[in-house]
Amino acid sequence: MQGSAEAIVGSLDKLAHEEVRARVVLSGVGAINESDVQLAKTSGAPVIGFNVRASKEARDLAEREGVEIRYYAIIYDLIDDIKGVMSGMLAPHTRETFLGNAEILEVFNISKVGKVAGVKVTEGVVRKAKVRILRDNVVIQEMGTLTTLKRFKEEVDQVVMGQECGMSFGAFQDIKKGDVIECFNVEIVQRSL
Repeated sequence: MQGSAEAIVGSLDKLAHEEVRARVVLSGVGAINESDVQLAKTSGAPVIGFNVRASKEARDLAEREGVEIRYYAIIYDLIDDIKGVMSGMLAPHTRETFLGNAEILEVFNISKVGKVAGVKVTEGVVRKAKVRILRDNVVIQEMGTLTTLKRFKEEVDQVVMGQECGMSFGAFQDIKKGDVIECFNVEIVQRSL
């Protein structure tokens, strides 16, 4: 019915977000036909049916052309489904969580390894997580996961505030006494409408 079509289109318009929105290419009443499937294929959209079904010819064409036909009997289910699709299109946010800082007390040159930093954890905890190196409170390098974390020649998972340990940073060798190693986690947070 035309009233249902208008209510659905109005509800989809209300889902609009600054980054994504549902665009209704065509709205009408009656069964889903072959021209609906052709239009959906051309626009790269699914066909949405509310209390209607597609004709056999339309179903066959949709299968051949790879067009999705979705059927609904409850408006809220239709809106929730489209809202979920649109939420999945939003770019996720990254959330950074500070873990700890360590100050480089001494730099050692180790054959076959390169430079190794002797550090003291000054805040929080350091672990094999993402790290950035600061010199005079300016980031000079941000890298992936810490390569090596040792305490008394033993590989460890984490070192807490007040303790000393050794760290190496793989190919990055520009470390100096007084540099600060900041350890942090990055979490990907999926957004929703």
